[in-house]
Amino acid sequence: MYMEEQQTTIYEHLGGDELFKKLVDAFYARVEKDPLLRPIFPEDLEPGKKWQFLFITQYFGGPSRYIIERGHPRLRMRHMTFLIDEKIRDAWVNHMLAALEEVGIPEPFKSEMRQYFEETGTSMINLDYHQFHQK
Repeated sequence: MYMEEQQTTIYEHLGGDELFKKLVDAFYARVEKDPLLRPIFPEDLEPGKKWQFLFITQYFGGPSRYIIERGHPRLRMRHMTFLIDEKIRDAWVNHMLAALEEVGIPEPFKSEMRQYFEETGTSMINLDYHQFHQK
C-alpha cells in the first residue's frame, strides 16, 4: 500500500509563530527608521504588523488565521492606494531580507522566502497604474 509522505512546511520547520513574530518585528523596526518608507505606513504600525504576521505565517504553511479574519489576501489590491515604484519596492525588500538575516532563517528556507519576498515586492510596483489613472 502506497502512503503519501506528508511534507513539513516552512512554518513548521522554523518552529511556528515565534520566529515569524521576530521576523515581523525586525522588519517593522527597519521601516520605522526609514525616511522613504515610514511616511507610507500609518502612524500606528501595530495593525500592519498583525496582518503581515498572520499573512506570512499562513503563506509559509501555518494556520489559516489571515484568511479567516480578513478574507482573501488580495495583496495588489490592498496596496494599490500607495504609490509603489522601484525605490519603494527595493527598500521594502531590502528591509525584509535584512530581517531574514537578523532572525537567522536557515537555508534552504531563507532562499525560498527571499524569492517570495522579492517576487511579491516586484508585483506591488504600481507606478504605471497611478500615472495612467492620473491623466
